[in-house]
Amino acid sequence: KAIKGKEEIRKEMGLIAMAHRTTYFLQSTIAHANHMIEGFVQGLMSRRPALFNLYSSCQPEHGIGDDMSHHQAKLAVESRAYPLFRYDPDGGPTVGECLDLDGNPNPDRDWPVAKIDFVDERGREQTMELPTTFVDFAVTETRFRKQFRKIPRDSWNDDMVQVSEYLELDEDDREGKVPFVWALDAKQQLSRLLVAEPMIESAEERRAFWIMLRDLGGAEEPAADVDEVQIESRVRQEVVQQLASRLVGLVSGSEALDMSAMLEAVPSTPGPEQKPQLAAVEAVAPAPAAAGDYMAPWIDTDECTECDECIIINPQIFEYNADKKAIIKNPDGGPYRDLVKAAEKCTAEVIHPGLPRDRSDKDIDKWIKRGEKFN
Repeated sequence: KAIKGKEEIRKEMGLIAMAHRTTYFLQSTIAHANHMIEGFVQGLMSRRPALFNLYSSCQPEHGIGDDMSHHQAKLAVESRAYPLFRYDPDGGPTVGECLDLDGNPNPDRDWPVAKIDFVDERGREQTMELPTTFVDFAVTETRFRKQFRKIPRDSWNDDMVQVSEYLELDEDDREGKVPFVWALDAKQQLSRLLVAEPMIESAEERRAFWIMLRDLGGAEEPAADVDEVQIESRVRQEVVQQLASRLVGLVSGSEALDMSAMLEAVPSTPGPEQKPQLAAVEAVAPAPAAAGDYMAPWIDTDECTECDECIIINPQIFEYNADKKAIIKNPDGGPYRDLVKAAEKCTAEVIHPGLPRDRSDKDIDKWIKRGEKFN
């Protein structure tokens, strides 16, 4: 009797290594060189058995271009096909202290979100945000080609549901629905591909493993959506307060500062084109901080070289403005260590992590020390 391949749940090498409790384990990819090398060095210095599991594609077998290995390794991480993590038994008595999931995009989500550029029917360039599921990874490799079928545009209907939405439906709600995934044709226009059931099952299995890893690592529940206006208002006030602190030393004791006037001088709801100006103000404004003080992060936006390093580390904190220059989207969009890592990897050295508001994170003193030279 013919079978369609293995149908049991994938046996994760990382979980097997963790079950030994005495073995250092690293899972990484060639597309995340810093994560890979840091983990490799840490494993060699652990003075215990160490296992390194690194993802690299096989171009002819996977059906990708000869120059696409780095791209596919990166996409494997972004789609939860191959999460990054380290397990160090010396981290502490609990699994959460030993397991490190740093480096994974959007760790508080089941699927990371990516921006897709395409051309609409009228020839206009458009952009949309889409969750990157395992199916979105699989559709880029010809080894999975038989699991997809192109749907003619005149056959599109309301029963077709995007894969990320289909995965959220229970079995009853899926009745009569058809999952599809977006793809780009040669003209960069959107097309719909019908998705076979094995791909849905694979995506569910990858999502389940990611949820398990997050739970083992002691990750917090996904944060609720934050009001951008509130974020901008708070950042605006922090900028003004820092300006005031700096200016106090420049004015005479008899000259008072009108804080309300200063607040009014900064736009209450700055648009995307104004955010770099706020970041630039922060770049010259932060006052010296005492131990325990909060200092908002800032970027020398005009000097950004578009290297993508900060966006890769945490797209919830960083984003590009209309000029493709990095700005701080939400300073509270991730852990303080992401700000420090971005500063360390920034090729132009224009990111300044400031000082954290919340100092309860693990090894926070270490990250503050590492970030000092960038402030």
